[in-house]
Amino acid sequence: MADETPRKGNFSALVGHTNGLTKPASLAAAAVSSKPGGGGGSKKLVIKNFRDRPKLPDNYTQDTWQKLHEAVKAIQGSTSIRYNLEELYQAVENLCSHKVSPTLYKQLRQVCEDHVQAQILQFREDSLDSVLFLKKINTCWQDHCRQMIMIRSIFLFLDRTYVLQNSMLPSIWDMGLELFRNHIISDKMVQSKTIDGILLLIEQERNGEAVDRSLLRSLLSMLSDLQVYKDSFELKFLEETNCLYAAEGQRLMQEREVPEYLNHVSKRLEEEGDRVITYLDHSTQKPLIACVEKQLLGEHLTAILQKGLDHLLDENRVPDLTQMYQLFSRVKGGQQILLQHWSEYIKTFGTTIVINPEKDKDMVQDLLDFKDRVDHVIEVCFQRNEKFINLMKESFETFINKRPNKPAELIAKHVDSKLRAGNKEATDEELERILDKIMIIFRFIHGKDVFEAFYKKDLAKRLLVGKSASVDAEKSMLSKLKHECGAAFTSKLEGMFKDMELSKDIMIHFKQYMQNQSDPGSIDLTVNILTMGYWPTYTPMEVHLTPEMIKLQEVFKTFYLGKHSGRKLQWQTTLGHAVLKAEFKEGKKEFQVSLFQTLVLLMFNEGDGFSFEDIKVATGIEDSELRRTLQSLACGKARVLIKSPKGKEVEDGDKFIFNGDFKHKLFRIKINQIQMKETVEEQVSTTERVFQDRQYQIDAAIVRIMKMRKTLMDIHYQCKYPEFVLSSLIKDQLTLPSHQGSRGGPMSLNTEMPGDLKKRIESLIDRDYMERDKDNPNQYHYVA
Repeated sequence: MADETPRKGNFSALVGHTNGLTKPASLAAAAVSSKPGGGGGSKKLVIKNFRDRPKLPDNYTQDTWQKLHEAVKAIQGSTSIRYNLEELYQAVENLCSHKVSPTLYKQLRQVCEDHVQAQILQFREDSLDSVLFLKKINTCWQDHCRQMIMIRSIFLFLDRTYVLQNSMLPSIWDMGLELFRNHIISDKMVQSKTIDGILLLIEQERNGEAVDRSLLRSLLSMLSDLQVYKDSFELKFLEETNCLYAAEGQRLMQEREVPEYLNHVSKRLEEEGDRVITYLDHSTQKPLIACVEKQLLGEHLTAILQKGLDHLLDENRVPDLTQMYQLFSRVKGGQQILLQHWSEYIKTFGTTIVINPEKDKDMVQDLLDFKDRVDHVIEVCFQRNEKFINLMKESFETFINKRPNKPAELIAKHVDSKLRAGNKEATDEELERILDKIMIIFRFIHGKDVFEAFYKKDLAKRLLVGKSASVDAEKSMLSKLKHECGAAFTSKLEGMFKDMELSKDIMIHFKQYMQNQSDPGSIDLTVNILTMGYWPTYTPMEVHLTPEMIKLQEVFKTFYLGKHSGRKLQWQTTLGHAVLKAEFKEGKKEFQVSLFQTLVLLMFNEGDGFSFEDIKVATGIEDSELRRTLQSLACGKARVLIKSPKGKEVEDGDKFIFNGDFKHKLFRIKINQIQMKETVEEQVSTTERVFQDRQYQIDAAIVRIMKMRKTLMDIHYQCKYPEFVLSSLIKDQLTLPSHQGSRGGPMSLNTEMPGDLKKRIESLIDRDYMERDKDNPNQYHYVA
């Protein structure tokens, strides 16, 4: 038979107490049986379920709740709890295991609600000032949180079973938040006083006063936890912030200079960002910063730029410009309006450099300095923003062409000054950098054909008179121009270099030729053979050369034409130069002089003094050229001749005598060749030749277009003025392909308006290249 062995109950934690469970009358038994035929064999243990489910003792639920209620009250009253927390936790578990959970949850909620309702009374006092009231609210909230954490730890089993299984019920913690929100924070007086107090503290801090940030952090965290932050606080906070910064922006824009104002804006943005980090909810950051940016920046963008941008750029205030760019980049449309004012500044400032003829001497250097300054601003302040770079290029192109042709001429002159011998300003590397910078300015000019004409004229002088500082630098510049404008642009310039190289070879053969002559002569002659199409046009000047010179010319002519039949030589006396040996009382000297100076000085081998008229008749030099020549010999630093009467200008009737007492520390003296300096007439002549070349190109382009189209109305029959259509087509014909951002080739028609084209069309009609339609005067036909 089975033996009945007593077992312990399942609620051992409460055994021995008045509310403990009694032992069940009938316990589970273990059946032990032995194998048949064996008295001491192994036995089999069988475990069976309880015959009856354990029952709670009478009054257990009520007594246990009393203990739990007492514990909750002790927690809420901040007094000690008489019972062990583990014991209380087990009691909750026991109640939950016997279907008492709904009642237990309601009872707990009621106790918590009663306590929270009682707390509202302490906030009804009107005597409390703002800060004390906030501290009292904060203390109440902190106590409530601490109490709910403690209460939840005791009722954790209830929270994790019954509450978790009923989605409609808030957790014990959420229940505590709900009660605090409904009975305290939702109270109109309490909420109003709390929000107003918080806003007052923030306003005080914005005004520079020290406030309790930990109190603000705790209170705003409370509002966030209670889910009333956005509706009760944030909307009002942003509204007040908007008003504050709107008024502040208006006031400070009147009172402060732009750099100070921008510093203030940066400081305010930093402060508000710090508030978000320190005590505001993270969700407030975006609308708060947007509010500050709008009121302090967005509303004053144009005013800030009008008041301070030009001043900052004029003084190159890099840190302030950097700050302006960074702040404007934060605001919608800020960069765009900064771009517009940036462009206007470049155009205005650049125009003052280009448009004033009095500043022509320094124009190119001023442009280079301005470009460097602008590039530095883009690099450092505007973070290499492509929009600013592109608009800068457009602005430079706009203002530099407001004065047609002159910048192109002066850029060519500036290049000449850098490449000319005697320029000790720069090393080869520095010279290369200078040329690169000049090429950037060159890209912006439209009249590249004007540049070519003056550059070619100056290059010819450097090559023929040996004034070029460096052949490598010359060829580097040529390479840059070729890369920029194409081979057609530099073909003539390259031809000039080829002529100089060929001339060297010819002179080697000529010297060998002279050595085989019976009378080689005492003069060492060097001739440069120039191909007429490559070099600038020079006006021949007939002068009276010495018999020795004429003889040498004939010898060279015989030599050259013997090798190159069918060619014609034309001597350019204006480009000749010589080295003369002279004897003075002090000793022998050598003079490096022009051919005209040579002819004048050689006269004084025949006599000690001559009048202006005598020299003019003997040399055959043109009047103005002779005056400049005599001026260089008698009025300059090296006065080989003495003029009577004294004076800086050479007048009719002046007498000149040889200066036997001439002294100079150098053995070889270069007398300044005044005649090599470009006159106003030469400048005008060069410019006119450029315009003449343009007309030829335009005529050719019009003929090509008409030959292809036959009649202009085929492409634009409604156009009242066909010359406008031609203007567009001719630009396509004459503008060379651009290289590295260059805007067009050597010739630009920006200065050729339809009125100018009309003149060219009339010229072509007169020359029978095209004709006007008999019925429609606005229609043109090509004449085959």
